[in-house]
Amino acid sequence: MEFSDTYKHTGPCSFSPDARLLAVAVDYRIAIRDVVSLKVVQLYSCLDKISYVEWAPDSQYVLCGLYKRPMVQAWSVSQSEWTCKIDEGAAGIAYARWSPDSRHIITTSDFQLRLTVWSLVNTACVHVQWPKHPSRGVSFTKDGKFAAIATRKDCKDYVNLLACHSWEVMDTFPVDTVDLADLEWSPGDSAIAIWDSFLEYKVLIYSPDGRCLFKYQAYYNALGVKMVAWSPCGQFLGVGSYDQVVRVLNHLTWKPVAEFVHTSVVRSPPTAVVFKEIEEAWQLDMANLYLNEDGSHGVLQNGGSEDSAEGHMRVRYKVMEFPATVLSQKPPLDKPNPKQGVGRCVSRHIIGGSIILLSLEVKMLNKAGEIDLYYLSKL
Repeated sequence: MEFSDTYKHTGPCSFSPDARLLAVAVDYRIAIRDVVSLKVVQLYSCLDKISYVEWAPDSQYVLCGLYKRPMVQAWSVSQSEWTCKIDEGAAGIAYARWSPDSRHIITTSDFQLRLTVWSLVNTACVHVQWPKHPSRGVSFTKDGKFAAIATRKDCKDYVNLLACHSWEVMDTFPVDTVDLADLEWSPGDSAIAIWDSFLEYKVLIYSPDGRCLFKYQAYYNALGVKMVAWSPCGQFLGVGSYDQVVRVLNHLTWKPVAEFVHTSVVRSPPTAVVFKEIEEAWQLDMANLYLNEDGSHGVLQNGGSEDSAEGHMRVRYKVMEFPATVLSQKPPLDKPNPKQGVGRCVSRHIIGGSIILLSLEVKMLNKAGEIDLYYLSKL
């Protein structure tokens, strides 16, 4: 494995969607580097320290969030003289994102007072009052023509549907949630998945016209949903919760078709392989010691390296025998947001049309983690 030289950065870094450029924040400046040569192709100076960097979907523009000022600046990669500055004034800016067409910037003000859509074409702006979250609660259809925005008014959650060509509100309907956590369009744009806060297990499926198609609750009176993810084909919906279980719902009846459980002791299947990461001190081989011409000593390591390995650590992986026990610690009960449950779920297509669900266990407090790989086939 080869590594490049180190480059200074004091803020976030982000690759462009086309994987050709890398944006690196260094204090008040944003450097655009070529991924292959790592040479600086553009260098922009911002008005304050950069807190957030995001590329436009077409990789032609880069957005810099200066949330302390508060302000957002955008730059064009192909036109170095083009620039854009957005200042919300006293309302502040809590979060900024690109729209799917790469020609609009969406900002959320402090205290979720309003969500504003800024046009880079005609400098027009559209306001949506009372967005539910600064960075969550906004989802676009796959073709980018419509947007669903979660709002809250009079202690009630709503979903606003907007047409992205004019950013006009097409419809607004209430949802049956106590405290809406997030929402996401299905890949086929035929349904919207909405889930409640982690204090209650509730997943709701709504049609774009506001009809509730299904309400799913696996259990009650315990910490509930932690994440929700659609499969690429839109036929399955994975729901990860604090009980360390991933439940897979089908798109026909919206009922569970499979459940995958994280266990602390792995006993089966016999074909599974469990690797254990072992960190140990580097052991020197006295046969590789030699003297330099100036009398100093050196170490000839495998591969011809001539650096002293004293004090260095190395990591190796050992195949564990069944039953394999995963070391873990119970999170403290007196602290909020316990580090337990399914933290991430990603689905991918494989040969034959099957689906892989990969769920990431984040309950470990000793920086260890557990990754389980499951196969959905012939469902």
